[in-house]
Amino acid sequence: MLRSLTLILFALPLAALAAGGAHDMVLIETLAVGLGFAFVGGFIAFRVGLPPLIGYLIAGIAVGPFTPGLIVDAGLAPQLAEIGVILLMFGVGLHFSIRDLLRVKGIAVPGAIGQVVVATLMGMSLADFWGWSFGAGLVFGLALSVASTVVLLRALEARGMLESEDGQIAIGWLIVEDLVMVLALVLLPALAGPLRGEPLDLDALLRSLGLTLAMIVLFVLLMMVVGRRMFPWLLALVEKSGSRELFTLATVTLSLGVAFVSAEVFGVSFALGAFFAGVVVNESDLSHRAADELRPFQDSFAALFFVSVGMLFDPTILVTAPLSVLAVVAVIVIGKSLAAYAIVRLLGWPNSAALNVSAALAQIGEFSFILLGLGLTLELLPPQAQALAVAGALISIAVNPIVMRVAARFR
Repeated sequence: MLRSLTLILFALPLAALAAGGAHDMVLIETLAVGLGFAFVGGFIAFRVGLPPLIGYLIAGIAVGPFTPGLIVDAGLAPQLAEIGVILLMFGVGLHFSIRDLLRVKGIAVPGAIGQVVVATLMGMSLADFWGWSFGAGLVFGLALSVASTVVLLRALEARGMLESEDGQIAIGWLIVEDLVMVLALVLLPALAGPLRGEPLDLDALLRSLGLTLAMIVLFVLLMMVVGRRMFPWLLALVEKSGSRELFTLATVTLSLGVAFVSAEVFGVSFALGAFFAGVVVNESDLSHRAADELRPFQDSFAALFFVSVGMLFDPTILVTAPLSVLAVVAVIVIGKSLAAYAIVRLLGWPNSAALNVSAALAQIGEFSFILLGLGLTLELLPPQAQALAVAGALISIAVNPIVMRVAARFR
């Protein structure tokens, strides 16, 4: 117990010093405070028998703008958290071959699309009950339909399922969900006018859809043809130098660089770009070493992701609209899970696969916040939509380890 208190007391001054620092040190301040509080919260959660991610979420609430005390830069923290998503998806790609991806397409493609449709309809029904517009319901429902990359990967990793068949189905499912969300983000601005009652510009809509699909296909082809040859060759060349730091730098550069180019040039999400980069590097004999070198970075920045989610949470929503929050959580944790379970079973897969996949998907995360932000910018959503979705995300992320454990008992 004394050792635990010593570690906590050591971390607190670091965070306090950072919070009192100069304003021109925002990056260092955000990292120090975010990681410091994540460590303290995660350590306390671990000591009382809870998953560390719950401590990270509470740490985010503590340093967020809706609670008194220290406040971390609300714009910079999500960007740092995005690095965690990129590194995690790159790491998953390192253990996921092209054959694995193609092998689960028969369940991942129809399953993910079917679950997105069902969950979106449930979210739209809630929005209609609250008196929101059709456009608000559509955006809100889509936001509730997509699972968090970080949470899903963490859940699979904690149960040793990343490379299992059920884990590969869940990851393939997640990739398809991300592709659907990329299309939604592209089409939503073109549809914003009609959703507000304005005339539809069909030509502009078709151009946006065609361009997006073409860019995605072009990106994947470049990765499979050019990257598949160049990336393993580059890692082998660096490995021959005998420098560990250069190898680590090359691995981090590949993951972040490809993710950045995929988003900026091809309009593909950071997560998808990083995943395909990892799949390509998987062709190299050095893929396992690359995964080991990335692991410390993945763990640290993944903690920042959960802190950034906690920072978005406004606790007053639990007092002003508790029943609405419960309804949102029910759609995410129960509605989505039942839909995924039914779809997997209808596609002929065993009960264990249906339980594992449905439990892993019973939460929402980063893509949800991006969709909500766009919906607010396009004036499609009422202000309370983001507060409700963030509350649903926080609660669903916190209970997801419990959902996974319960699902494991019924396999």
